[in-house]
Amino acid sequence: MTGISSDTAAPALAVVVPVHNETENLAPLIDEIRAALGGGPAYEIIYVDDGSTDATLGMLKDLADKIPELRVLRHIACCGQSAAIWTGVRAAKAPVIATLDGDGQNDPADIPALVAKYNEEGGGERLMIAGLRAKRRDTYIRRLSSRVANGIRSGLLRDDTPDTGCGLKVFPRQAFLDFPRFDHMHRFMPALMLRLGGRVLSVPVNHRPRERGTSKYGVWNRLWVGIVDLFGVMWLQRRGSKPQVVEETPGQGGAGGPAR
Repeated sequence: MTGISSDTAAPALAVVVPVHNETENLAPLIDEIRAALGGGPAYEIIYVDDGSTDATLGMLKDLADKIPELRVLRHIACCGQSAAIWTGVRAAKAPVIATLDGDGQNDPADIPALVAKYNEEGGGERLMIAGLRAKRRDTYIRRLSSRVANGIRSGLLRDDTPDTGCGLKVFPRQAFLDFPRFDHMHRFMPALMLRLGGRVLSVPVNHRPRERGTSKYGVWNRLWVGIVDLFGVMWLQRRGSKPQVVEETPGQGGAGGPAR
């Protein structure tokens, strides 16, 4: 069973934040993450700079000199949000991961609630707790396009997740590393968890307007790649397998007992 422990020898939770040209949001968001997690189990904050062309990397390095929990990784060239998340998860020392977007619209104060739900449900190797932005703080066009996309995706993938685009999620590190890797995979993480035979539960979270910097995504560039990726994930689902394994070796759990 994989859960959040109080062991102080190693971080119990890694907060992974992918960023690209987010100089103005770095210090405020890191302060909020530390405030949300301070006083609890040991944690690490992993920022992945995805080929920024502004002062993001320099500011992150300055902050890391002052903040012991902060680790900074860099992509020499921009590889996309999914690649940045994968880099951060792979580098994490903690067994449990929390992700959030680096633009400040996700509220770090919600992380403890998602972690608490994860523990309440028993943790485990195949459990994801996904944030549900009950009240979106975006433009009408963005909200409408998201509602349509979520409806189509949910109907085709049956991923039991009303808001898969929310960056706030908590899940076991190893399960993520078992996902098939492809560009934009972060938008389909609930479906990929179900493909492994896991569970996905949604928890309402706060959503905030972007106060600093500019969005890296538009309605149209999300739409077209989303359609292509949707059919790709459907293909993966049809070819996935969820075997139920039984240990039959004498002395290793007993004949007919479930393998662990």
